[in-house]
Amino acid sequence: MDRKYTVVTIKERPDLAEEINKLHSAGWAKFMIEDPIAVKYWNNLPSWFPEFQYILLDEEFRSVACGNAIPFSWDGNENSLPSGWDAVFEKGILNYQDKIPSNSLSALAIVIHPEFRGMGLSELMVQEMKGLAIKNKIKRMVAPVRPSLKSKYPLIPMKEYIGWVRKDGTPFDPWIRTHYRTGGSIIKVAERSMVIPAPVKVWEEWTGMRLPSTGSYIIDDGLVPLEVDKRDDRGVYVEPNVWMRHPLD
Repeated sequence: MDRKYTVVTIKERPDLAEEINKLHSAGWAKFMIEDPIAVKYWNNLPSWFPEFQYILLDEEFRSVACGNAIPFSWDGNENSLPSGWDAVFEKGILNYQDKIPSNSLSALAIVIHPEFRGMGLSELMVQEMKGLAIKNKIKRMVAPVRPSLKSKYPLIPMKEYIGWVRKDGTPFDPWIRTHYRTGGSIIKVAERSMVIPAPVKVWEEWTGMRLPSTGSYIIDDGLVPLEVDKRDDRGVYVEPNVWMRHPLD
């Protein structure tokens, strides 16, 4: 990594808040951005939790990556973890509204601009998130990880997929491996991490596919199939993620 990078939080540079949304628009499939919890709460992040939203700038001050996290209250017991991405996001919001002190931090996303992928920035961004947690006296950090290659294996159960390893014994999935290399360990599968329902016509627009009958459909960037019910005019995508824990000592 020969380039020099600078990390700034939205608390330090509130003028860069819109750059985060631009990075997300370039980095995700359309249906991911339409997750109901994200639609409901996303715009609260820069104003309520600016110290945990951060951007990586290169030497030319271009926004090349961003990270988003949310503090929440958790007793550290894996059985009391929120059900996944949607639930921990909402819990962080409700804790804030109810003035409940937070002692834990959950990653929500790390996005690398497509032009800057494959340059080792993912590990840097995870380490920066851990640094923000420590700086803000957070006791625990977790992440509902979205495995980056799972979309190539949508019919394989997540529990089986996360057991795949390379010859060197490290996790098969690159994004899980990034967390592993930065100290993360798997807690458990979050089977219903994100739930995205929409009318069939909307799903056809999002996927660019015709969905003529009730059934399961493999969609681009989907970790599991989309379930379509024509009678109810409804498609539901229920995404599993992987809860991982990062030590902060």
